[in-house]
Amino acid sequence: MSEGSRVMLDAYDDHSDQRSLSLDDTSSIEESPEDTRLSLETSNDVIPYIGQKFVSHDAAYEFYSEFAKRCGFSIRRHRTEGKDGVGKGLTRRYFVCHRAGNTPIKASNESKPQRNRKSSRCGCRAYMRISKNTDSGVPDWRVTGFANHHNHDLLEANQVRFLPAYRTISDIDKNRILMFAKTGISVQQMMRLMELEKCVEPGFLPFTEKDVRNLLQSFKKMDQDEENIDLLRMCKNISDKDPNFKYDFTIDSNNRLENIAWSYASSVQAYELYGDAVVFDTTHRLTAFDMPLGIWVGMNNYGMPCFFGCVLLREENAQSFSWALRAFLSFMNGRAPQTLLTDQNMCLKEAIVTEMPTTKHALCIWLIVAKFPSWFNAVLGERYNEWKAEFYRLYNLETIDDFELGWREMVDSFNLHTNRHIANLFAFRALWALPYLRSHFFAGMTLPGLSKSINAFIQRFLSAQTRLAHFVEQVAVAVDFRDQAGEQQTMQQNLQNISLKTGAPMEAHAASVFTPHAFCKLQDELVMAAHYASFHLEDGCFLVRHHTKIDGGWKVIWVPHNELISCSCLMFEFSGILCRHALRVLSMLNCFQIPDRYLPLRWRRVNSSLSKLVQSSLSNEHAGRVQALQSMVSVLISEAAKSEERLDLASQEISMLLSRIREQPVPIHGTQRSR
Repeated sequence: MSEGSRVMLDAYDDHSDQRSLSLDDTSSIEESPEDTRLSLETSNDVIPYIGQKFVSHDAAYEFYSEFAKRCGFSIRRHRTEGKDGVGKGLTRRYFVCHRAGNTPIKASNESKPQRNRKSSRCGCRAYMRISKNTDSGVPDWRVTGFANHHNHDLLEANQVRFLPAYRTISDIDKNRILMFAKTGISVQQMMRLMELEKCVEPGFLPFTEKDVRNLLQSFKKMDQDEENIDLLRMCKNISDKDPNFKYDFTIDSNNRLENIAWSYASSVQAYELYGDAVVFDTTHRLTAFDMPLGIWVGMNNYGMPCFFGCVLLREENAQSFSWALRAFLSFMNGRAPQTLLTDQNMCLKEAIVTEMPTTKHALCIWLIVAKFPSWFNAVLGERYNEWKAEFYRLYNLETIDDFELGWREMVDSFNLHTNRHIANLFAFRALWALPYLRSHFFAGMTLPGLSKSINAFIQRFLSAQTRLAHFVEQVAVAVDFRDQAGEQQTMQQNLQNISLKTGAPMEAHAASVFTPHAFCKLQDELVMAAHYASFHLEDGCFLVRHHTKIDGGWKVIWVPHNELISCSCLMFEFSGILCRHALRVLSMLNCFQIPDRYLPLRWRRVNSSLSKLVQSSLSNEHAGRVQALQSMVSVLISEAAKSEERLDLASQEISMLLSRIREQPVPIHGTQRSR
């Protein structure tokens, strides 16, 4: 508040003469000589004074509200009284500061979660009292009590507008917001557009992003049933046009939509190849409709996220999650993933045990780490980063014994014996710590970088606040965008020149089979293999350790008859990429090519991956034609990579060719619709 305003207010705030008001005993306060003495004879009625007249109590409220806004606070209606008590005709009203009174303590209810929100009320005693007067024959309202003492700081002009009382959305702006919402743009984009239309600086609209979200939410509550009907109609229309689009839903006893899940034709095809390891992310909510959102995502052979399916649930309980998992399995022809990563949700954990008993359930490490600042920042203070580095070291250890010993030492070092989050993490260590998970296939889904890609994909349709029926289309657009971006990145990877670092025949062989993403990981292991020594212990058994070590190491088993090789580090089982220890033994045994079984289809170039689909869905004649096309593509890549001009020409022509191919109809081979 400006100094001038403070001086002006002090002229009417005689601290020695004016009585303070207790909001608990206001009914006992009447006009007094001291109150009357505060009245000023002035024509500038910008400050309330005793005796000031108003035609109605609403007019008095508006006047006091404007005064409060200039001063840096807002007001609310507090109490009404009749001449002979409440209910005998309104004769007196109290308007008080928005921070008046104290918030009563709510009775705790263990069955109902409490919203632990901090109250702004602090017992402020600023007020204005008006009383009805009929002495002149014409009823009016007069100020009979006024105090402007605040026990809290008043807000500056650029802050007071954020108080709820002064944040309003006009009818014109409401219609504008609804129009924007139908186009599918985000709330943030709506705010920027309206700031430009009104020629105001960013952040100076008379409402906030939260107000807009609340407005959209209120509209959704008014016509939720209509939205549900439109959503089901939209899904049916999409299914009629594309029989490969799959969806399922449930309705409750009141015939209202309860849950709905869907998947696209491209998602089902991608799952055939890359559905071995899946993330089921249920940490998001569709804010505009207050519904939990679940998304199934995987990783393709080029290390990029691929979308498998989506579900909207009314409740987050074991029954809803069980239905969601059953729907997903029906979309994917009953094939469950080898590994399913989720958030730490006990209801979901229970559902996975029931619906996917053969699937390894694990927790997403990036969802756990995201909670660390709120869990440990205040507890550890300056040692937080030190503790986090130690956590990652323990997380990446290879043996369970080393992990559990290191965990105990970490708890002692940082004095975390009584921390409930540490206790909870240790209790569920078998679901997130790598020493417990290395024997299961994760396809690199534990890498932190993947979480950024997945979140970027999800935010493309999560931020838009549009009609529920249009949400399915928004997801389709986001998936299509992801697919097109993936094709461009795939082409860039295939066209880049791969440099061989070791000159070993195994390296050249892997480079011709693996995608650049997978080959880079194998190449790193090949380079490191040269730093390891191999000792033949007995038939088919080898000990491999770093050349600087004199004890320890990893045990490698080689079965030449079946070309089987395994290592105690379990890297191949975990990632599908052979480890440096196994590669060192193969090199010592004069193997010039990696055995075919250790070049998984899911990490091979697109031509190798397509062979799986060709063999399962096309006739021998078609398979031959596809293989001939694959050969032509290989020659194309080889020739285009020889110069920048050739690369530009190839990229331009292939983009146009892909557009023409997509326009051609796709025949349906025994595909059934899911309803």
